Amino acid sequence: MLLVVNGTYDDADHEDPGHPERPDRVTAARAGVADLHLGSDLVVVPSHCATRAELVRVHNSDYLEELSAFCYDGGGDIDADTFATFDSMTIARHAVGGGLAVIRELQRLDEGVGFVLARPPGHHALADRAMGFCLLNNVAVAAAALRAQGERVLIVDWDVHHGNGTQQIFWDDPAVLYVSTHQWPLFPGSGTASEVGGRRAIDRTVNVPLPAGATGDVVRQAIDEVAAPVIDAFHPTWVLVSAGFDAHRADPMADLQLTSGDFAEMARSVADFAPRAGRLALFLEGGYDLKALRSSVHATLNSILGEKRDVNELSSTGGPGKDQVRRALRERQAAVEIVLSSHDEETEP
Repeated sequence: MLLVVNGTYDDADHEDPGHPERPDRVTAARAGVADLHLGSDLVVVPSHCATRAELVRVHNSDYLEELSAFCYDGGGDIDADTFATFDSMTIARHAVGGGLAVIRELQRLDEGVGFVLARPPGHHALADRAMGFCLLNNVAVAAAALRAQGERVLIVDWDVHHGNGTQQIFWDDPAVLYVSTHQWPLFPGSGTASEVGGRRAIDRTVNVPLPAGATGDVVRQAIDEVAAPVIDAFHPTWVLVSAGFDAHRADPMADLQLTSGDFAEMARSVADFAPRAGRLALFLEGGYDLKALRSSVHATLNSILGEKRDVNELSSTGGPGKDQVRRALRERQAAVEIVLSSHDEETEP
């Protein structure tokens, strides 16, 4: 069973002509879902406008007030990459509400897989700042809601850009494990392997930066060799995915060389980290080539649902990055040891 939450509310009213983060992205992702032909196994869940109480688990009150005022004054360019319109705050709150809605419905049914089909994306949004096309951090608000219920949440971010906002928000939270594979160097410039979490959450951040040209086999190596041992030790009770599809080889925003077949294999691996059915939800992040976005959404969900339909592209191999993955493992292990040693010295009587 696939639960799709249409978390976008009149998303055409959040649009800057010529901007890559455009309403057509949602149309393409919906087409990828429709290509599954799920019939009654597809459940569409309505979104809601996230409340202030839900948002302040993640975002500062002052920032929420400033963003609201900026939008209601007509909006404009927040920075070189990020814009807002009069309606953008309402639309962003519905995107957040979509994530919360899918979590609640999965809890009620105790089965299924969730896919939050919403824009604007969220993983660059900091606690007190919009950036990188993102206004509110959709996946972080959902994770914080689960965290408040005593859950242990794994966030896997396979967007081509590092989710600096999500990492910052949970940097010192031992109940949330953040894992990211991403191209580096690339916007936003964060996500080195030595970033391993704060003093109270040492080893709760796992970054594997990858070089331009990396293929799917390299990403799978990163998950298997660097992330999986940490995830297994963490024992997550929920798995949330920042499912950006801009690592596809056709995407104009970066230079990784993944195919829809690679996303299918990654999805299958990540789904295995969920402890049982009804504890996995994916959130749409990046993906700016519409054809690639459609095929990648289809392949990802097809794989998780265990369908036998063929994907449009085979998985990719042979690109650079395997040495970088091994280096990342060594660097993060050394960083964890340094932080632990420093912490032990400070706590000695």
